[in-house]
Amino acid sequence: MEHTMTILYTTLKACLAAEQPVAVATIIDGTGQIGAKLLVRPGEALLGTLGDSILNEAVERDALAMLLRAESGIRSYTVADGDVQVFIETYPPPPTMFIVGAVHIAIPLVTFAKTLGFRTVVIDARGAFATPERFAHADELIHAWPDEVLPGRLTSNSFVVLLTHDPKLDDPALKVALPSPARYVGALGSPKTHARRLERLRADGVPEEQLARLHAPIGLKIGSDSPEEIAVSIIAEVVAARHGLTGR
Repeated sequence: MEHTMTILYTTLKACLAAEQPVAVATIIDGTGQIGAKLLVRPGEALLGTLGDSILNEAVERDALAMLLRAESGIRSYTVADGDVQVFIETYPPPPTMFIVGAVHIAIPLVTFAKTLGFRTVVIDARGAFATPERFAHADELIHAWPDEVLPGRLTSNSFVVLLTHDPKLDDPALKVALPSPARYVGALGSPKTHARRLERLRADGVPEEQLARLHAPIGLKIGSDSPEEIAVSIIAEVVAARHGLTGR
């Protein structure tokens, strides 16, 4: 038992250091073994046990759903011996905004996002746009194509914002972002631009349920005109998505 708990805490520490999503469930009351723990990670085997395989499975389902909502709390379960209360504490990855396109709108958007607690990653293969002078305030500035950067980095606490208007950048990024766990995916462009975008993606085999995830034209309709106002409309929609609202 002591060895198992050591592995559990070591794994938890490693997940936190790597900013990987993880949850820890602990029996706090009822007929179960008080203090028994279970560590839950998306796509990984369970570590520890709450003393009942059916309870482990039920708690795993709830913990994974709570991770997606960045939510912790107490849940009650009925097992063979009676009722137990389990405290599920989640550790979602930090909220990160991936901004594809180092255009002028991205400059105030990074400022707003960082003020609201987002980590910011600006991606653009065009060196003339993605300069350290323009984006000294971003957490990461990456000179690369988005479909080279995004795979493996998007989590349930990721927010992807596409600003380039360029299908060579936007379309490959969408093919990575739409099937990913990212909580929000939005793309700049007029309704006509978006209609053409959808035609291209459908022709490339992107399924309708993925296309339905895309917020486009991006941002809340607040009559925004300047880059700063457009950035306000985008961050408002992202915050709505962060809190589980449609944003529209």
